[in-house]
Amino acid sequence: PDPFLETVMKAIRISETGDLDFLKYEDIPKPSPGNGEVCVRIHFAGVNFIDTYIRSGYYKRQLPLTLGMEASGVVEAVGPEVQGLAAGDRVAYAGHPGSYAQYSVLKAEYLIPLPADINFEQGAAFPLQGMTAHYLTHDLHHVMPGEVVLVHAAAGGVGLILVQWLKHLGARVIGTVSTSEKAQAAHEAGADGIINYTAEDFVQRIMQLTNGRGADYIIDGVGRATFAGDLEAVRVRGHVCLFGSSSGACDPVAVNSLMPRSVTVSGATLWNFIATREDLIKRAEAVIGGIREGWLKVHIDSIFDLKDAASAHRVLQARKTIGKVLLRP
Repeated sequence: PDPFLETVMKAIRISETGDLDFLKYEDIPKPSPGNGEVCVRIHFAGVNFIDTYIRSGYYKRQLPLTLGMEASGVVEAVGPEVQGLAAGDRVAYAGHPGSYAQYSVLKAEYLIPLPADINFEQGAAFPLQGMTAHYLTHDLHHVMPGEVVLVHAAAGGVGLILVQWLKHLGARVIGTVSTSEKAQAAHEAGADGIINYTAEDFVQRIMQLTNGRGADYIIDGVGRATFAGDLEAVRVRGHVCLFGSSSGACDPVAVNSLMPRSVTVSGATLWNFIATREDLIKRAEAVIGGIREGWLKVHIDSIFDLKDAASAHRVLQARKTIGKVLLRP
């Protein structure tokens, strides 16, 4: 059927939070763009841990809703007062709900132009995780050549991009992983040292690898399972950043406990670093530039059909993935 004549679309919806059974593959009305908005026909949607947090109820949202925060596709229609975009333009985006669907409507200012030499799979895989890696290495902490940086979950979607970017900046990168297969992936991405946290204590190992000094900077998207160890593994006057909690929320830490070693602890989220159009485009262009130059490769682990979103969530939460998981509407 002619997509312009369709009035309904397929989407993954939740009307209550909980386990995977609450993901419903449904027919809903196809959206139309309003003032300043664009309708995007989605080619691929990115699957991220934030989606599992919303589905489970860990992050509270008004229900019912269509899941998904990231996608690539083609502009199908533009609303009034939209300039610089036209039907057929290739675009990507991150941070706006509703991407687990055939179509999505959002403000034109949130869209990233997708060059012809970046395919749609890459376009759905790079925005959230690539721009996260950018702010973690350029804004929250200015990584300097020779710094020792510990990256948890180094074979995950953010982890693999971080390892490559840190090496590009001249850092010495040590990554934690859970399997030999993930160790190989992190090594191929450029990690100088690999710690299998299922077989060894990462705190003891990081101290061995740094002659007792500790890491200059620790980037942690895992949370509860690793954060307490981070505070032991970081050097005096070092920096620990928590940007995710895939293992759950961290246990409370007394601020006074940071004083003896003068440790800086940060909590960060991408949305505060792409809050302006200028920041969004700057970060997106930096990621696209790395892909074009060849030093940054976006690894796609698997692609599921939209109706199989529950399977995508299952493999992501089971830590079975290396790189990015996508959905294909």
